[in-house]
Amino acid sequence: MEKYRPVLGGTQLLDVKMIHMPGNEDLPLPVKMSTGSSGFDLHAAVVEPVELKPGQWKLIPTGIALSMPAELEAQVRPRSGLALKHGITVLNAPGTIDSDYRGEIGVILLNAGEESFRIQRGDRIAQLVFVQIPAVSLKVVESLDETSRGSGGFGHTGK
Repeated sequence: MEKYRPVLGGTQLLDVKMIHMPGNEDLPLPVKMSTGSSGFDLHAAVVEPVELKPGQWKLIPTGIALSMPAELEAQVRPRSGLALKHGITVLNAPGTIDSDYRGEIGVILLNAGEESFRIQRGDRIAQLVFVQIPAVSLKVVESLDETSRGSGGFGHTGK
């Protein structure tokens, strides 16, 4: 089994603990494919190959679980190569993994392509990006400050 090595990207190294779910010790742990990568590749922990037909989505297990500090969120994002070449994306992108979740990470893959797509054990299916979450206090006020945009949204600037 390869040894997990963190890749530094910021000024503070935050420890994220990770385990293989039972029966998935043969799968690689998430890893960054280059020193400049933002995401750690997630692998499919399917027992048998899974066929995704056009327009179909399925929950694909990854065989890992995490424990991370409260100031982190893990986001499950699509892999650009799968999206471009096959139309495979993450349905709820970005999928959120909260710091207090301890179950197996699953990826909801959607086939937005025109052909069936086969997922096999160990395939790289998505990426995991860690994001620091600021401490926020929501406050009810009488009015909001004005901006040039105001309440314009959903295409208000044109095409």
